[in-house]
Amino acid sequence: MKRRKFISAAGAGLVGASVAGCGNTTSESDSGPAIQTSPRIQWRLASSFSRSLDTIYGAADVLSEKLSELTDGRFTIRSYPGGELVPALEVLGSVQNGTVPIGHSASYYYTGRNPALAFDTCVPFGMNVRQYNAWVQHGGGMDILRSVFSDFNIINLPGGNTGVQMGGWFRREVNSLQDLRGIKMRIPGLGGNVMDRLGVSVQVIASGDIYPALERGVIDASEWVGPYDDEKLGLNKVARFYYYPGWWEPGPGLTFYVNREQWDKLPTTYQRALEVASAFASSDMQSKYDAKNPPALKRLLDSGTEVRRFTNDLLSAAEEQSMDIMQEYAANDQQYRTVFESHEQFKQLSNSWFGTAERAYAEFAFSTNERV
Repeated sequence: MKRRKFISAAGAGLVGASVAGCGNTTSESDSGPAIQTSPRIQWRLASSFSRSLDTIYGAADVLSEKLSELTDGRFTIRSYPGGELVPALEVLGSVQNGTVPIGHSASYYYTGRNPALAFDTCVPFGMNVRQYNAWVQHGGGMDILRSVFSDFNIINLPGGNTGVQMGGWFRREVNSLQDLRGIKMRIPGLGGNVMDRLGVSVQVIASGDIYPALERGVIDASEWVGPYDDEKLGLNKVARFYYYPGWWEPGPGLTFYVNREQWDKLPTTYQRALEVASAFASSDMQSKYDAKNPPALKRLLDSGTEVRRFTNDLLSAAEEQSMDIMQEYAANDQQYRTVFESHEQFKQLSNSWFGTAERAYAEFAFSTNERV
């Protein structure tokens, strides 16, 4: 799609237009004779992530670059890492109340405000990235999630995915379910609820605080994403054992939050441009992780990291607790039940297919690295 062809769709509706904004939005109309034109709009984006995490934080920069390209530089967004504009774990609320017009975060950070938000990111033993995208884009998931976000005055757009994550860094070995009891671990969302039921003391802290917390012994374990990001955070320097799989995050999606009033003020062409840019940024993040994680894992192994698989008894217990928690929420909340039932129905059908050709190929082709 050519940029000027895309923008020209604005048509006469944008003659001499300008967009009123809040304190974080500025706009101006071109001066001179009345001609077909588009307004200049500048937004600030609040991220939950550290700038050093160039792939997950970088999705916001990719969004900004693509949006500027699609609008010939007339609609621009400047990204700020967690803590600069608003606290890292308060992005959703800040977009909701209009402190910033747009944010980038993981919705399972905010399950205390609505447990159904977990499905916007992922739930334990849920769907992988391809399944999640299929549900959201073609299985009715987006409409259902939009109904959840409408309560927060937010339009949600895809903001990336990391793919299945690792199970995290532990200062001591976890050889059984019993070994989890008493461990202090940084883990958010529904996965944290499950770990709590398994005897773990759960904490939720921002990415930039994980290293010092592990180093000082404030926590005994922490999950983040995977080899590339975890190496950047230096977690291998303060914890020896690296566990997998991240059963609580089989395909976690990130989200761009847009304040509804600010969205409604945008020209239609800018709304479409923002949708296109977010879809591009989302796909770009996943492919970057798939390219960067393999060499990062090799470097971690070379540095002495010991990679271990969670035991089957732990995985089975965690899966049972996960389903119990979700069914309890579903029994007591109609909105949660609607999301849960849609998610589970799609997952079951999808698992039947993925468990056929996809599984057979993976079992044959993805031989385990002997060093792991």
